[in-house]
Amino acid sequence: MATARLSHVRIAPRKIRVIANLIRGQQVDKAINTLRFMNKSGSRELFKLLVSAVANAEDQGSGDVDELVVRTITVDQGPTLKRWRPRAQGRATKIQKKTSHVFVELAPAPEA
Repeated sequence: MATARLSHVRIAPRKIRVIANLIRGQQVDKAINTLRFMNKSGSRELFKLLVSAVANAEDQGSGDVDELVVRTITVDQGPTLKRWRPRAQGRATKIQKKTSHVFVELAPAPEA
């Protein structure tokens, strides 16, 4: 079982969760192909994270890498950067720039 973690990525968690839900439970090679050709903002970061998790699995020697499946992928909210945007008549509006923490766990495919 191999893991990888990505912290403080500057994309809102709800945007990354859409992508994470698509690759959860898929085989690693299929998930990597899905992310490679996806036209979403967070797909590049998740692609690099998944490749890193596969490299961690190779280093650990945890069986055949081709048989790995995305067992769990969780997206949590990180710290929020608070900024101000000038508005009309001297007012200001609060802008929240959200960050995410992503955790991926790979495991061999269950025998069925």
